[in-house]
Amino acid sequence: MVHGASGLPRAVEGEGTEMDRRRVLLIVAAVVAALGTVLVFLYVQGADNRARDAFETSEVLVATQQIERGESVAAASAGGKLAFQPVAQGQILPGALTTTEGVEQDVALTTIYPGEQVVPQKLGASAVEETRLQIPEKGDMAMSINLTDPARVAGFVNPGSEVAVFVNGTDTTTGQPYSRVLLTRVTVIAVGSTTPITTTTTVEGQDGEQVAETLPRTLITLSVGQPQMQKVLLGQSQGELSFALLTEDSKVKLSPPTTPQNLFQG
Repeated sequence: MVHGASGLPRAVEGEGTEMDRRRVLLIVAAVVAALGTVLVFLYVQGADNRARDAFETSEVLVATQQIERGESVAAASAGGKLAFQPVAQGQILPGALTTTEGVEQDVALTTIYPGEQVVPQKLGASAVEETRLQIPEKGDMAMSINLTDPARVAGFVNPGSEVAVFVNGTDTTTGQPYSRVLLTRVTVIAVGSTTPITTTTTVEGQDGEQVAETLPRTLITLSVGQPQMQKVLLGQSQGELSFALLTEDSKVKLSPPTTPQNLFQG
């Protein structure tokens, strides 16, 4: 009989090795099964938590009718505009009130609409009257200009944008057209509604034929000083105003007008 290095017959030795391999595989399978069980348990537990958050509710203070800016919590409660309603845990806003104690005399700092949860950020001791239009520079005033889409940079001009104002007109002395910078940098503080306006122009060389053209025009409100406002008002009567949208690095300076005589000069 042939013996292996261990002194056992080779057949017996092979059987022992095979049994060890099977034992290792069984252990690995058991570990994998246990790990799978743990993962399934964690997933189910997370699902349970999510379901609990979705269906468990707590009562928070909710507006049942519109509460106007400046209206007190006490007055809103007396008027039936507030109620405690159940809200799912996952939908409760941070800080949502669960009692009116201590806030009865507080007032709404802004309009609170029906269905809104009442949060401390919307309440305060007094609602200071808001200025409808914020003028950033002290001493400035607000003025509005009615511009077409191309003149307002195709709608890219928004509140807070800085723009240069150009005017295209005709020199009253020479009758020559010109284009020049009117204001180098001013701030846009509001953009109003867009309205289609029909204008009538006379076509040259067509026996004075008049053509009606409809263009959308938008009110753009600027923050300007008195001298700037005077320039804009006069510029509007001299020709067509246009905006150029600026960045912090844009360079605009007052310079001589561009005319047909120097149009192609460097």
